[in-house]
Amino acid sequence: MQWNDEAIVLGVRRHGETSVIAEVMTRSHGRHLGVVRSGRSRAMQPVLQPGNSVDVTWRARLDEHLGEFRIEPLQLRAGRLMEAAIAVYGVQAMAALLRFLPERDPHPHLFEMLAVVLEHLHEPADAGELVVRFELAVLEDLGYGLDLARCAATGDTVDLVFVSPKSGRAVSRSAGMPWADRMLALPGFLGEATGAAADAQALAEGFRLSAYFLNRHVCEPRGLQLSTAREGFVQATLKALAARSAEFAS
Repeated sequence: MQWNDEAIVLGVRRHGETSVIAEVMTRSHGRHLGVVRSGRSRAMQPVLQPGNSVDVTWRARLDEHLGEFRIEPLQLRAGRLMEAAIAVYGVQAMAALLRFLPERDPHPHLFEMLAVVLEHLHEPADAGELVVRFELAVLEDLGYGLDLARCAATGDTVDLVFVSPKSGRAVSRSAGMPWADRMLALPGFLGEATGAAADAQALAEGFRLSAYFLNRHVCEPRGLQLSTAREGFVQATLKALAARSAEFAS
């Protein structure tokens, strides 16, 4: 058994004295694990850092075996990612999120989204918005997608400012106002005002929205919690935006 694919490194763990088991997100073969011989060598350690893009060849005698990876570097972005807390937490948070998906289950659009997010982790507003969208895309692939296109009560497609915590569907201002204290906020960058830049308040609302449904549908049924890296990412992003706002104000 053999295949070749483009992949992004999610993590590694020690395997024997000189090897590692690498976990990667591939374009066409989903999240996949494999042994990398001499993966702890000086030559391979910089390549096998989370966030790097690599070319992967997987070989195994049978499809159900762990198998071995032969890995070649494509884009080594890990050094740049480690320069900022937002980027470090972001890589770890997205890797943890992808582990909710079945191993070897193809999700090519999530691979593409991951690659895009990795290129924008140094810009707090962009990074925050992209990670929220990534989380909602993972929910969609797990079968718990939100319907944010029209109001659940009226069918309207404008002035959508709430999300029902029960149905995961958007609700217009007029329909949802009587129950506003029970609703989740729908930030503008996820609603019809898609051209609006995400500020700190909108990002906080987006993080709260995705966290609610991730906890409800994914974590709680499995007896799990969202990763501490996600909380670190959220706090680092909002802190960076607050600092930037204070700088502009002065």
